[in-house]
Amino acid sequence: MSGSITDIKGITVGHYTDKKAKTGCTAVICQKGAVAGVDVRGSAPGTRETDLLRGYNSVERVQAIMLSGGSAYGLDAASGAMQYFEEQGLGVDVGIGVVPIVPAAVIFDLGVGDPKVRPGKAEGYAACKDAKASTPSGSIGAGTGATVAKAFGSRYAVNSGLGTACIELENGVKVGAIAVVNALGDIYDPETGELVAAANMDGKLTPCMDSAAFGNPTIGVVATNAKLTREEANKLASMAHDGLAMTIRPVHTSLDGDTFFAMSTGERECELLPVLVAGVRAVSAAILDAVRSAE
Repeated sequence: MSGSITDIKGITVGHYTDKKAKTGCTAVICQKGAVAGVDVRGSAPGTRETDLLRGYNSVERVQAIMLSGGSAYGLDAASGAMQYFEEQGLGVDVGIGVVPIVPAAVIFDLGVGDPKVRPGKAEGYAACKDAKASTPSGSIGAGTGATVAKAFGSRYAVNSGLGTACIELENGVKVGAIAVVNALGDIYDPETGELVAAANMDGKLTPCMDSAAFGNPTIGVVATNAKLTREEANKLASMAHDGLAMTIRPVHTSLDGDTFFAMSTGERECELLPVLVAGVRAVSAAILDAVRSAE
């Protein structure tokens, strides 16, 4: 499986990358606004504006989703995105101006590079300015400092990164995903059962065992051009976590902060179930892409 979340018309992605400090942020943008949902499964999340996306609240559309390194400090990158969209007059019209809606989630990468350097407002703004209708994979943007397979401790962890994939259904319906993979667990290919990434101990891949480590969210976005209601977008975000469960073992632990957003550009009519199934497959493929593309 190949492709990118940017294969969906109207979705662009921009990155800010700090290779020296090993951190960064990634903006997933829909200039016209997208119906959005979210599902937070990990017990140690770092998020912003997630409650706003629940089905009973008044705001349905977002301008972007910000994915960032820097732990909770990195949530400030969303402020830069808000500034970027405010300058363009995009957001919720509140009569005296606009309020751009930019939910966000972060990974914990402070122990990988320079813990005093974190993405903030300027970096989030730069990521939005960088947005293009294509995106590379690997150690870039929010995935710059991502690692996996940390059950034996960070010294045995394996570099990960940011990955993306897209599936095309009938009638031009597309479902794409982007994932920043920073998991406690190991990575498996669900199609073959192959162990793709695990602790590197004495040059050998060693599957994880019960252990402890801190700060392990896998975060991302699953997007579609299918027309979804907000409740359906929340269901798509929920199903996205099945892609994590297929690929990351263990996942959704008390030490993970797994969070997935969903975005619908609403251009194509489609039954919900095929979109949900494609979302699972796209997320799983994006996770594999993140690990296999990492530097």
